Amino acid sequence: MIDKLEIHHLKTLDALYRFENLTEAAEFLEVSQQAISLKLKKMREILGDSLFVRTGHGVAATPYAKAIEPLVYKVLASFNEIQLPNALQTETLEKTLVISATDYTQQIIIGDLIQALQKSWPKVSVVVVNIQSANLTKKMQQGEIDLVFTSHGYVPEGLIAQPLFTENYLCVTANKKLASKKNVTLPELVEYPFIVTSPGVGSLRGSADAWFEKQGLTRKIALSVPTFFMAQEYLRKTDLLAFLPSRLAPFEGLFAVPLEQAPPGYEVVLAYHPRAENDPLVSFVLKHLAGRYSR
Repeated sequence: MIDKLEIHHLKTLDALYRFENLTEAAEFLEVSQQAISLKLKKMREILGDSLFVRTGHGVAATPYAKAIEPLVYKVLASFNEIQLPNALQTETLEKTLVISATDYTQQIIIGDLIQALQKSWPKVSVVVVNIQSANLTKKMQQGEIDLVFTSHGYVPEGLIAQPLFTENYLCVTANKKLASKKNVTLPELVEYPFIVTSPGVGSLRGSADAWFEKQGLTRKIALSVPTFFMAQEYLRKTDLLAFLPSRLAPFEGLFAVPLEQAPPGYEVVLAYHPRAENDPLVSFVLKHLAGRYSR
């Protein structure tokens, strides 16, 4: 039955402890005396004790009510420490921020963001994990992950995606002969095998394949890897091709292939759960990134 107690019940107890008088307690809480009487009746039912008994000048706490008085104060004190989002102090907030990110966004975005957090939110710790795909919305709803940095096409339904900037592709290879050509056409390009980067899930289909299909062409996919870092490692050891984000350039040991036509870029986004929309830390991250990157 104790779980049926509500904050307004505890505030009523507090007022009765203070004034030992129903009228004065009602005035303090800005409610009617009848409201105090009804709340007291309800608390008696919940707790199975009279709590306060009438005296010649007001009411007096029962032994049980006196015993729980310190606990009532403790609960109310903790409750009163709860602050609105805009009242939280950045230098005192202690929290662990869990960020899920691709290796690309870890390299381009996260390092700078951590520096900003250390300066403005010194007691916030950051945990960075590789990009998640399975049950991402549920994990964010349950608070296991706070922020996700990825591309727009990988954001599942139920999350808010804030665009940060548009990234463009470079077609790269270790094949010097191919890279030395001028304006390689798409039909020529699809004759060569590709590496695709598929973070979170292994797939032999890359983000550019739908665009190639619109041109009436199909790429040959020879290898799928989870990160752009590993894509570069395999590119250096083979004659395979890959589309890599331009912000990662220059690519040591690799060469850009000049294309007659290139696939469109993609939006890099910050995604978060709607429950975090008023979180001051999330608001800080959004504001910082808005000032740091231009779309």
